[in-house]
Amino acid sequence: MGYVIGIDIGTGSTKAVAVSGTAKVLEVCQASYPTLQPQPTYSEQDADVIWNAVVKCITDLTALIDDTPIAVVLSSAMHSILLTDDNGKPISNMITWADNRSASVAEELRRSAYGELIYNETGTPIHAMSPLCKIIWMKDHAQPLFKRAAHFISIKTYIWFRLFGVYETDYAIASAMGMFNIENNQWNERSLKLCGLRAGQLGELVPTDHSRPAGNELATRLNLSESTLFVIGSSDGCLANVGSFATTPGTAALTIGTSGAIRVAGERPTLNYSAMIFNYKLFDDLFISGGPINNGGVVLKWYAEKFLQRTLASEADYEKLLDAISDTEPGANGLIFLPYLLGERAPIWNSEASGSFFGIRNYHSQAHFTRAVVEGISMALYTILLEMETAGLVIDKVHVSGGFVHSSEWLQILADMFNKPIVLIHDEDASAIGAALIGLGVAGLMDNLHLESETSRTTFMPRPEYRAVYDITSTVYRSLYNKMTTEMEALGTLRQLVPSRTIS
Repeated sequence: MGYVIGIDIGTGSTKAVAVSGTAKVLEVCQASYPTLQPQPTYSEQDADVIWNAVVKCITDLTALIDDTPIAVVLSSAMHSILLTDDNGKPISNMITWADNRSASVAEELRRSAYGELIYNETGTPIHAMSPLCKIIWMKDHAQPLFKRAAHFISIKTYIWFRLFGVYETDYAIASAMGMFNIENNQWNERSLKLCGLRAGQLGELVPTDHSRPAGNELATRLNLSESTLFVIGSSDGCLANVGSFATTPGTAALTIGTSGAIRVAGERPTLNYSAMIFNYKLFDDLFISGGPINNGGVVLKWYAEKFLQRTLASEADYEKLLDAISDTEPGANGLIFLPYLLGERAPIWNSEASGSFFGIRNYHSQAHFTRAVVEGISMALYTILLEMETAGLVIDKVHVSGGFVHSSEWLQILADMFNKPIVLIHDEDASAIGAALIGLGVAGLMDNLHLESETSRTTFMPRPEYRAVYDITSTVYRSLYNKMTTEMEALGTLRQLVPSRTIS
């Protein structure tokens, strides 16, 4: 049986999907792992635990199918940074995209003469998520560790090193670091000078389709054929567009997992410093541009567990919670929720932003609050879409897949709010599917990434009668943040002055 494996190395788990030569999903495996928070604002993971999860997913899939794949392709979450020694051993935990310790570094850089120059050269937003800001922070605040490190790499580069003993970094992961020049495909000199590194400490740059055969030793360890190709692949965001069949102009891809993002493909980057639209290179002639939010499914989980005392442990739990909003009116009868529990990335890029319910009246019920939370998360994505369109990107329809948007109620909210068709593509992880499609191309089994596979789809059309409602709520939503920015930042200062207390 000819098949490929797409592996998505995510923040909460690694997920692997086996896909046939006709792009049909055969089997799925997943291995979860924890995120460590040794201090407030920190977000770390054990790189070797993630390596073991990747190994487990590969061996579990090959055991289920009882055959070896033609290719294994990697997708990975962006913005991670890991320090290793001369022997390739980690000397720190891996710092994830969600780590906020370098927020002050990002703010200072954003206001400096270098901020816009680096953004225009790299296409990466100036924010605490960026490895550039994390490395500058380590240079300034963790100098002994900084000096011990031989390499500063992503989790994907580390997995590749564990596989083949070489440091290689694909263009998309590199272009999410704030240290890669998207025009010349080289490490960016201005960024290197700012963080005090040499290009050789970051890994050799390679394209998305770069591959190496498994060989004897690796084949034996992972139950593969010696001829099985490992393809370095791309980032989870870029590959979500591939897996959602959103690589042609006019079609955006939307994902809502723990966080969320909306992205559209184009032949050139779309640079907008005020909104800091990201621009990640998938291929030389294909960029994925858009914006990420911090506050996706994590907000819904927080609301359910902290306020409703309900555990969300399965898809059924989420469906039951979201079914409750079916009888509430769009706009939650005038109740608006700013979902910025974890600060926010696009389009406001403010680590001190905080959440808020506004417009509470005595006739609002629990269902209204639930709907307001879902609409608040959706509105955060909608504000990015508006910025993207203002910057000249054309978006005619939005493809969604997997994650927290299985609810038909949520999908209809997105269609009404965005005023665009929302197309549910498939239930599996779009990034892992996208990685597998890249593998099919490398193996010569698929020559067109725009080709849509045998997959079911459902389209949710916008309802014109609710256009005015979301026009008003969108205007109020954006105005609320602008009016409360100073107060949010003052509360951020207060949180630093008063030690936090954990209530069990």
